Order: sequence, then C-alpha cells, then structure tokens
Amino acid sequence: MVLSSVLGFPRIGANREVKKAVEAYWAGKLSADELTKAAADVKKASWTSLKERGVNLIPSGDFTLYDHVLDHSAAFNVIPKRYLGKGLSPLDVYFAMGRGRQADGVDVPASEMKKWFDSNYHFVVPEFSEETEFKLNFNKALEEYREAKDLGIETRPVVLGPVTFLALGKPAKEARAGFQPISLLPNLIPIYKQLLAALKEAGAESVQIDEPILVLDSAALYEKQFAQAYAELAPVSPKLVLTTYYGRLDSNLSYVAKLPVAGLHIDLDRAPAQLDEVLAAVKPTNLVLSLGVVSGRNIWKTDFQAALKLGQKAVETLGNDRVIIASSSSLLHTPVSLAAENKLTPEQKDWFAFALEKASEISVIASALSGSQDPKVAEAVEANKVSIAKRREFERNSDATVRNRVAAITPDMLERKSPFAVRKEIQQKQLNLPKFPTTTIGSFPQTKEIRQARAKLNKGELSPAEYEKFIEKEIENVVRFQERIGLDLLVHGEPERNDMVQYFGEQLEGFVFTQNGWVQSYGSRYVRPPIIVSDVSRPKPMTVRWSSYAQSLTSKPMKGMLTGPVTILNWSFPRADVSRELQCKQLALALRDEVIDLEKAGIKAVQVDEPALREGLPLRKADWDAYLSWALPSFKIATAGVTDALQTHSHFCYSDFDDIFPSIQALDADVISIEASKSDMKLLNTFKHYGYSNQIGPGVYDIHSPRVPSDEEIKERLAAMLAILPGDLLFVNPDCGLKTRGWAETEASLVNLVNAARWARQTYAA
Repeated sequence: MVLSSVLGFPRIGANREVKKAVEAYWAGKLSADELTKAAADVKKASWTSLKERGVNLIPSGDFTLYDHVLDHSAAFNVIPKRYLGKGLSPLDVYFAMGRGRQADGVDVPASEMKKWFDSNYHFVVPEFSEETEFKLNFNKALEEYREAKDLGIETRPVVLGPVTFLALGKPAKEARAGFQPISLLPNLIPIYKQLLAALKEAGAESVQIDEPILVLDSAALYEKQFAQAYAELAPVSPKLVLTTYYGRLDSNLSYVAKLPVAGLHIDLDRAPAQLDEVLAAVKPTNLVLSLGVVSGRNIWKTDFQAALKLGQKAVETLGNDRVIIASSSSLLHTPVSLAAENKLTPEQKDWFAFALEKASEISVIASALSGSQDPKVAEAVEANKVSIAKRREFERNSDATVRNRVAAITPDMLERKSPFAVRKEIQQKQLNLPKFPTTTIGSFPQTKEIRQARAKLNKGELSPAEYEKFIEKEIENVVRFQERIGLDLLVHGEPERNDMVQYFGEQLEGFVFTQNGWVQSYGSRYVRPPIIVSDVSRPKPMTVRWSSYAQSLTSKPMKGMLTGPVTILNWSFPRADVSRELQCKQLALALRDEVIDLEKAGIKAVQVDEPALREGLPLRKADWDAYLSWALPSFKIATAGVTDALQTHSHFCYSDFDDIFPSIQALDADVISIEASKSDMKLLNTFKHYGYSNQIGPGVYDIHSPRVPSDEEIKERLAAMLAILPGDLLFVNPDCGLKTRGWAETEASLVNLVNAARWARQTYAA
C-alpha cells in the first residue's frame, strides 16, 4: 500500500489563533498556561483535520509559538549567555531570543534572523561556540507525540536534523577566529540519541528528520559528518526518514543513498527531474522513497495526472510498500484552508488548494496508486481532471498589449541617463540634504485606529471620502512628527497600505486576493500573499495621490515608496503556467510607469524595495546566472525611466547578501538601505571586501524588536560604518519599515537615531 504523508502543517490556526494568543501573552493579557491551552487547541485541530482527510503519516513536533529553529535551540540548550541570569522564565527567555526584551530591568536585543532557504519564512539563527554545552532542556518532539497519542491520533514526529542545525548556525561573538559550528557534531550526537531513543521507547514507529541542507552545494562538504551522525543515530532510533526539500540532491545523492536510514524524501515539485536518478540510487537498497508531488510552496491545485505519472514510475521500480506520496515540503508556506474564501468566484476557487485541500489531494493520489476501488477516489481523480482542463483553458488567454510591451524592451531602457557621480551632484543640489542624512525605510506604525478604519471601509461603514480624510490626517501626523524630530528625507508613512505587496496587487490587473489566506513570515508576523492569475498591468497611478499630498505638507523632500518587481513576484503566489521572468518584467513595466508619474508629480526621491532579491536566488549556484539575468534587469527597467535629478533608493533585508553584492551594486540605485544591526554588523566586512560606489544606509537598529536602542549604541554603529565607508556616501536609517512597531518605541528610537546623526556631523565634520 502506498502511504500518504504531510511533512508539516501551518502553525497559525485557521483564524490566526496563535498570533492572537502570543501577542496577548506579550501584552500581559494572557497567562503562560492560557497560551499553552491555545496552542494545544490549534495542534488538536490540525491533527484531527489531517486524520479526517485520510493522511497516514501525520506530523507532530512541527508546531511552534515563534520559530521551529528557535524551538530547537531552546530545547538543545543553545541559548546565548546574554539571555540567562535575568530572572526570566524559560518561555520569556525563548521570546527574548526571538524578539528581544526591554522591560523590568532586562535589556537584551533579539537574535539574528535569516530567510529559511529561498522562502519568505524567517528563522532565528542559532549561535555556537566552543563553550556551547548541549543538553536536552525538554523533548518537544516527544511531548507533542504523546499529546497527539492522548487524543487517539498516531503521528510521525518531526525533528530538525543535526547537520542542518549546525550548518545553519553561526559562530557566537565569543567563539575563536575560524571556529566552525559543524565541529560540535560529536558533542551534539549524544543529545540526539537521547531524544530519538525516548521517541522509540514511547512507541513512535518512524521519525521525519529534516536535513534540507542537502539541497545546497555546501552539503558536499558534510559527507563525513552525515555518515558519522546517522551511523550513531540509526541503531537507537525509530525508523528515520531523511527529509530534503526546496531543491535537488544532485551529487549529494551518492552518499545520501548509503546512509543507514529507513527512508528518503525528495522534492518533486521544485525538482521533478531528479526522480530517475534517485530511483536508480535507491533501488538496490531497502530505502522507502517519499515523493513530494504536492507542492508545499504554492496554492495551485495539483495536476493528479502528472503526480500519478511520477508516482507510478516509482511504484513500478520499487513496489507499493516502498513509496510514500507526500507534500513537497511542510505546508507552513500555504494558508490553512479555502473553506472561508467566500469572495473568490467559483471559477477562481476551483483553481486553488490550500493546506487542508492539499492534504486531501495527497490522500487521493496515494489511494489511487494503491489501486483503491473506492468510488470517491475515482470521482476525485475525474473531478481534478476537469478542474485542470478548465484552468488550462483560462491560461490560454493573454493580454496582447502587455505581452507586446515586454517583447519591446530594449537595453537602453535599463540604464540611467548619466553615471552615478553626475547624478549625485544634481540630486544634492535639488534635495539639499545634510551630511549623514536621516530617513526611514517607509512605513510607520499601523495603529489599531488605522486597521479599524480600513475594516469599516471594507464593510461599507465608512465612505471612501471619509476614509480618504482619515488617511490624509494620518499622513499629516506622520509628516509633522518627522519634521519635529528632525528627519531629513521624509516618507508619508503608508497608512493606506495593508501590506507592501498586497496593496500594489490590488491596484494591478492580473491578481486575485484571499480573505483569510494568511501565511507566517516570522514570529507573530503573518502575511496574505496575493495570487497572480493572468498578465499584469497598471490601469492607473497607484501611489501618486498620497505621496504628492504628503509633499504638499512640507518643504522637506518626500520619498515615494514602492515595492519592487522581484519582491512582488516572490512574495505573491506566482503563476505556474508562464515563466517567472515574464511575470517579473510585466511588473517592472507597471512600476516604471509609476516611478515616472511620481517624478512628474514633484517627488524628488523614490524608493523601490527589493528585500526578496536574495531570497529568490536559486539554492544551487549553477542556477544563479539564469535568475539574475532577468531579476536585475527587472529592477532597472522599473527605475531607469526618470531624469538624473530623481534619487532612486532600494532596500534589502534579512538574507546573506555577500554572495550577490556585486549584483546589488549593478542595480545602480542611487541609495541602498540594508539590514545590518541584527546580524552584528557583519555586512561591513562585505563593504570592506567589495567597496560600494553609490550611497548606502546600513540599518543602525533592529525594528523587528520592540527594544529601543540608545543613542550610544547607534553612535557606535555609525563609528564602525565610518571606519569602512566614505562619510559622503552614508545615510542613517533603521533596518526596515516601522509598520509593526508601536508609536512610543518608534518615537524614542528615531529621536536617538537623529541625535546620533547630529553627533556624527560634529564628530566627522571634516
């Protein structure tokens, strides 16, 4: 019998129950016990729903209140010393690591965050040193396995693998020069043995052990470590299913197939071409092969015929009992369910499958491959065939005007009229900014009042005219605040925007939207990605109204704010029927028109954010050039249609940019702002290595934490920057937008930022 498996499930709850509970706990409105109860209710609902849909291998241990990697660090005692000895409970230590803490005499910054492989999910980076003492503070996998079992549900525990855990970490500040976290593997293995042995004793038949590092080029360096780890783990563990996702194994397959594990999971959504090679490698072994044929990364209904073809090939090679049908990865990247989507048309709704619908798809595909005679299975397969045919018919439609415009893109459309040195002089005369100019990344706090006004507009309780008056007042408040504290290059604060991608998608042709399609980005920060369903175009200006209004309120320069084409693409659910390149260039042309219109309206600086540029980079270096060949030109198409007088900005955050820093330079933005404070300012080494010719604003404080940095901290960061960067190129700004912060911490932080910039002007006057 072919079994069905889901590798992980959204942790947020059908109605964002986890976000609400966690934030209530942070606000002191919910006790730790009440938070635990809220989490238990969500886990129960998830396990029960998967069981009802016929999934054989239901995951447990994948739930988290903040981040699954942070859970692992806390469980294995990988807790930096700065969080200990503060009188905090283990739960508050955990949250302090994720978001920092500045209360009750405790003042500690958050740990670094990075993007989880090539997704928009952020994980908290573990910190290791020679002094790291691993021990099992708690066995989360065991606790949740027992929790499900008490409900009468048998699950397969999910555990982050030891090599990936170490490889994704970083040396702590106290680590000696040259220290590599992977060197701690011999110390870590005994703790894994303890965890896995306890699961075996509790009755777990198998364990999903996630080693996604195996889809990276760097995994070629870890062959000996994988052999060592799994040789020691296998004898004391339940059956281990080594799980990879987001890419292909490539040459790493040669040693993976020899590991003493019971099964191997591969991603056939991202890398279907690897199936033949993997089948050939595992056929002589006893390995069970788990096929990720249902995408964990998109929301399109699975084409059963294509999935069954892949599954049948595996069954013919290995036999039914050695094949599992599964999601390609955890479903954490998808919304929970389509059930509450009442505003999508029946035609649109029929195109999609969210997490629960994907679970049903997995069950049906596995049953069909097992030769099920259940008429419901045959009906589901036939209904899917009809749905896919209807979708393919819709996909044949295209907008000739949009397609022709993309085809007419010429090389000169990618270039500014003059080199940066010429533009810089022209822009300085127009903007008249001081040395070390201060600015923000765009958004200001989205208050309860703003959210309520937007909700009233959507319900018809507020007229469009009344809503516009409200937004005008909010913009005026933000402008007056910036003037009062002395910021130099202002923004309008974006009170009219629900999300930096959704807002633009709602004003572009080619998108559809969900009511409840929330996906976790980090911690309690959830986003609702729009869905690209057809060719993209801009029917009218999107931001000119608000930017020009804000500029009319002040004599200081106002910065227009746009989200870049690569980021809109990567933070949406893109089409699967046409290339990402085509979709990105369509977005770029729409944004090009917007940038030109902003300049015509009197805006003298425009920021086109590309925080997802690095995130979209393929996991294998061999694939980078193909991606960059259209991603970089797309940004330049969007920004190069203006005069030399317009100062273009772009923003990047929470990824390793070292590898593609020359590509960022090639964008030729007049100013880039980039996350630096949360990553211990290590980006400065990149500047030192590559240099940077245009203006740059490395973030001086972390906005993802409620903690307020002192002006002394910011001064220290500016001094470190100025030891490497020329003073005439340095902007002073936070790490990211301020949307998720409260006004009190925003004001205190920005006042300190402005004071530090004034200090720098005096100290580095020459």
